[in-house]
Amino acid sequence: MAINVKEINDDAIINVSVNKSFYMMTKALSFYLFQHIGKVKDPDAYLKDILTKKYEELDDLQRSFYTVALLLAQIETQAKNEKKYTEKEVLQPGDEGFVEPTVD
Repeated sequence: MAINVKEINDDAIINVSVNKSFYMMTKALSFYLFQHIGKVKDPDAYLKDILTKKYEELDDLQRSFYTVALLLAQIETQAKNEKKYTEKEVLQPGDEGFVEPTVD
C-alpha cells in the first residue's frame, strides 16, 4: 500500500535557526565521526575522497561526515554574518598557563 510523504521542493531554501546547544552537539557529532575516520586504513586518502568523489560514490561514513561539515560551515557562516559569535584565545599545550582539560 502506498503512503504519502512530504519532501522539500528541489528549489527550496529553508532557513533554520539553531542555538549554541545544537551547534555544540553538531560539533561533537563531527568529532565522533572524525574519530571513526581515523580508524580506516588510509585516513588522508579517505578524507580526500570526500572532496574529489561524487556524493553518491562516498560510503556512509564519508557522506555523514561531509554532511555534518557542511552544516557546521553554514551555521558558522551565518553566525559570522550576523555577528553572533565571540572570539576567544585558547591556550595550547606548552603555552604558559595552559591547564590540561578534564572531564567533570
